Amino acid sequence: MINEQIRDREIRLIGENGEQLGIMSAREAQAKADEAGLDLVKIAPKAQPPVCKIIDYSKYRYEQARKEKEARRKQKIVEIKEIRMSPNIDTNDLNTKIAAARKFLQKGNKVKVSIRFRGREMAHTSASRPMMDDFAEKLSDIAVVEKPPKMEGRFMTMFMTEKK
Repeated sequence: MINEQIRDREIRLIGENGEQLGIMSAREAQAKADEAGLDLVKIAPKAQPPVCKIIDYSKYRYEQARKEKEARRKQKIVEIKEIRMSPNIDTNDLNTKIAAARKFLQKGNKVKVSIRFRGREMAHTSASRPMMDDFAEKLSDIAVVEKPPKMEGRFMTMFMTEKK
């Protein structure tokens, strides 16, 4: 709430330089704000009595918008990168997949490791669990297993994140 929208009987007023001006009526506070050529803005409406400050409202709104924009820019968006394998993968191919996962983890992304079972491979899903454990073991220096290997339909999936 700003200027004439403030209808409280008494308010605690803070000056433009941050000094306490004491408790007074809203009209007196509005008069002081007009005298300074600034706006009266209610900062803490739940306080007893409510706290108002004499500031340039448009400049205040601009500063708030800039702070929000800066906070959004500094936010890190974590992506989930997927590494897909088959149960009969060769050791060199597995090492290539591990190198790719290592690169993703170092960039700060999460990695979803999945093994797709087709046809008769579904009968031997338990044989692929050691391969997932080996994958996690080889990346244990930079990553931790967030969700252990689990069967979901035709896929066995495991999630890994970077160590903190």
